[in-house]
Amino acid sequence: MLSRWLRFAMTVGPGLVVMFADTEAGSVMTAAQSGARWGARLLLFQFALIPVLYVAQELSARIGMVTGKGYGELITHSFGPMLSRLAMAALVISCLGSLVMQMSGMAGLAGIFGVPVWQTVAAMATMIFLMMLNGSYHSLEKAAIVLGTFELAFLAVAWDAVGTHRDVLHGALDLPLDNHDFLYLLAANIGTCVMPWTIAYQQSAVVDKGLTVKDMKISKFDTMGGAILSQVITSAVLIAGAATFHKGSQAIELDSVSQISAAFTEHLGGTFGHVVFALGLGGGALVATIVVCLTSAWSIGEILGLRHSLEHHPREAPIFYGSFMLMLVMAAVLVGSGINLIRLSIAMGVLNAILLPLVLWCLYRIARLVLPANFRIKGTYAAVVAVLFLLTGGVGFYTGLVGIFG
Repeated sequence: MLSRWLRFAMTVGPGLVVMFADTEAGSVMTAAQSGARWGARLLLFQFALIPVLYVAQELSARIGMVTGKGYGELITHSFGPMLSRLAMAALVISCLGSLVMQMSGMAGLAGIFGVPVWQTVAAMATMIFLMMLNGSYHSLEKAAIVLGTFELAFLAVAWDAVGTHRDVLHGALDLPLDNHDFLYLLAANIGTCVMPWTIAYQQSAVVDKGLTVKDMKISKFDTMGGAILSQVITSAVLIAGAATFHKGSQAIELDSVSQISAAFTEHLGGTFGHVVFALGLGGGALVATIVVCLTSAWSIGEILGLRHSLEHHPREAPIFYGSFMLMLVMAAVLVGSGINLIRLSIAMGVLNAILLPLVLWCLYRIARLVLPANFRIKGTYAAVVAVLFLLTGGVGFYTGLVGIFG
């Protein structure tokens, strides 16, 4: 019995970490804006996304455990040069956009306490890089899980909001699907739930951690628990935003992190509310920063045929650590330019939604045709996955384009 629990504890991690990262600064800001603008009308979509989120992440983990290859390496070997370059370009764009969102979120958070932007992003970049420099994957995973648990603070706010505003869930079934603004935010919610970098991360993470097909059952449990937790936390933020900002027919456009923080101060009190919000948003942003930088560094190295991990010293893996640092510096410079945080977060979510059909198609093709026969998805399950991916990718692509150009 003890050995089983020990094996469980040693295996669990990649799924939980990636789902904590999935509830990052961009997701929080998109969910808060959704609640402020549309009340609870986008709430059901959060729960409807759980199956596709689980399936996509479980397949990425399965592919990593079976093939022993990371995302970049397998994409390069499985598809022609044009498609593989297109897929990797989508991944790098998604990674950079997400990293900018995390740093912007932390900068906005620090601004509430009077800390300048440049000091915040410099301290954040330095801290993350030193964590990478001095730790193995296992130690970094433990740190990410600890940071991610702070996101549970959002649940307390949602609970208080529902208790205080009994009508906060009113109109959840009233879906204005002919409204372009609603479709734009729907696309953003899809794009901040199922993202290219979360899929790439989990595949490369199980390889770096050394998981194999013997760990597949525990990995599925890890991924399912993380998927449910991720969407419950996102729903909590949406409810808090709806209760605080959406009063009757009044709709508010959020422009800053401090406005979102107001939801916490209203329901939990001034100083305590700020601290809880800082822990929740900061924890998610830091986990996502670790995940995004690792994903880009792993993938760039894999494309170049240089499989590196955190177990290598910087002298042994200069491209791995150089790519990691370059992403941090580029994001820090962009954040220092004064980009509007909320609009950027939503725009990046919409871009992810538009890129989603390509990402899901590559994932499905590998799981259906590239994996060994005994690990491929087949029969009814393959058909269900195809329908899920077609619906999610199609809705994301359509709502993103209509929201932008409609």
